[in-house]
Amino acid sequence: MTIDPAGIDWFRDPRLVADPYPYFNALRDKCPVEPEDHYGVTMVTGWEEAVAVYNDEKTFSSCLSVTGPFPGFPVPLEGDDVTELIEEHRDELPFSDQLPTLDPPVHTNHRSLMMRLITPKRLKENEDAMWQLADEVLDEYLAPGKGEFIKGFASPFTLLVIADLLGIPAEDRNAFVDGISQHSGGGVGSTSKESLSHSPLEFLYGQFEEYVVDRRSHPRDDILTGLATANFPDGTTPTPGDVARVATNVFSAGQETTVRLLGTALKVLGDRPDIQAQVRADRSLLPNFIEEALRYESPVKGDFRLSRTPVTVGDHELRAGTTVMVLNGAANRDPRRFEDPDEFDTTRKNARQHLAFGRGIHSCPGAPLARAETRVGLERLLDRTTDIRISEEHHGPAGRRDYRYIPTFILRGIIDLHLEFDVK
Repeated sequence: MTIDPAGIDWFRDPRLVADPYPYFNALRDKCPVEPEDHYGVTMVTGWEEAVAVYNDEKTFSSCLSVTGPFPGFPVPLEGDDVTELIEEHRDELPFSDQLPTLDPPVHTNHRSLMMRLITPKRLKENEDAMWQLADEVLDEYLAPGKGEFIKGFASPFTLLVIADLLGIPAEDRNAFVDGISQHSGGGVGSTSKESLSHSPLEFLYGQFEEYVVDRRSHPRDDILTGLATANFPDGTTPTPGDVARVATNVFSAGQETTVRLLGTALKVLGDRPDIQAQVRADRSLLPNFIEEALRYESPVKGDFRLSRTPVTVGDHELRAGTTVMVLNGAANRDPRRFEDPDEFDTTRKNARQHLAFGRGIHSCPGAPLARAETRVGLERLLDRTTDIRISEEHHGPAGRRDYRYIPTFILRGIIDLHLEFDVK
């Protein structure tokens, strides 16, 4: 599909839900740093330019990283330095209490709490549990010889893994799942204006605050106690609300993006029997296969930044107060960085240079967890099957597949993936 980017409303055009890449390519061909015509956003589609923005947290604030120009900054951003305006009004923006929207020094403190959860020791313990958790879910999922993968395996598996990492009591886990489905409001990056007017994760704060207060009064030998009793780097004690928000971010973001990564991985394996045979024959290819899946279909299509002062990105001059959308999905297919970027290459030598997990101070701290979850899930699926196929009944024949993607401007992921498999 060849398109004129000037005529595309990237927030609402359904073509960009089904396939955003022709639009990304058209923007990049015009200029890797290019203003769009509908919402006053400057789109960054080049790999080098995207890295430059991500690594410059002094110039670019993350205060609107989730919502971008929606629902709008509370006051006009005027002058050559809008830093004071950002700090004065940031709490009026949606998701303002979540880690992705924070700037230093608050971001530094809150991220340090998160890293208390994602230590090498804890990740190793969590990975050891993943193998059993994967088999528990697969026992039921594989039994019929076919099934919908997202709800049948990816979602329950990643939920169990993140609940294990956080130490959420088993008896409470169903309530967390039900709460997310009832309060998500269409999810982060939904095209629903209502979903941008509040934080859909607030319902989790109360539950995590209860855990924090309880563990501070009655310490146990568990992860929640370690998180509840951790201090900020300066030695001060976080409020229970601070800790709850960090735990909420781990719980929600840690599940959603990994589900989308698993969906992409299985879609590729089902659509490409040659690649499936390749990784079955040589499991050492799986880590790079996962990196290529992240590059090929980044679970986060883009992330927003707001320039505090005038700045030049690439050859483009941005004024203070410019909203920038760094398009990971476009940068990951920049032909200046990746050869034949629209081809899925399991052996691509620079696949790990993708920006699916961002760069800089906001690079995803859960990246090792997502990689481990995906590798374990794929290993056990390959161990327990001899063949995995896309259901033609649900998605059509090879070469004419029909897939549905989540209708958001930030996330990229398949809604449902119906598979057939031969079980060992």
